[in-house]
Amino acid sequence: MIIGIIIGVVVFIVIIWIIATYNSLVSLRNKTKDQWAQIDVQLKRRFDLIPNLVETVKGYAKHESETLEKVVAARNTFLDAKTPEEEMKADGELSNAIGRLFAISEAYPDLKANANFTSLQTELSQTEDKISYARQFYNDDILKYNNKIEMFPGNIVAKMFGFKLGTYFEINDKEKENIQVKF
Repeated sequence: MIIGIIIGVVVFIVIIWIIATYNSLVSLRNKTKDQWAQIDVQLKRRFDLIPNLVETVKGYAKHESETLEKVVAARNTFLDAKTPEEEMKADGELSNAIGRLFAISEAYPDLKANANFTSLQTELSQTEDKISYARQFYNDDILKYNNKIEMFPGNIVAKMFGFKLGTYFEINDKEKENIQVKF
């Protein structure tokens, strides 16, 4: 009788532990999805600003059409991305294109003095900062989620229910290079 009670208590404790670990994994996975959505919100804001910025620059820098086309193409590439990994890659290309656009503005004093351009540049810079923070929070949550999946004893429950590791938001080596604009 006592052995049956002990076995019952042990089974009950194991079941409670599995439920708690499973719920913790679901919560962490959902938090990473939420953080990814926060990145998307800021990227949407960036995409809304880009056409206005490009139009403002067009009037001053007509012979810089290649750079402007690259900004628009990078924006469209991101919009066509289907997976977070594709979005991360396209986001890096867009960041580089925007950086080149800002570098070009240095060669046009009238453009730099234009109130509309200055306002758009400020808004875009603030948005880039928000994107950076959102990426940081996303990566922090991916770290917690991945640790829970990989560390014992959570890895047992993660394997039982098919939890997969999350992908960090990383930049490639090309994106780490300084932007150089030559005239």
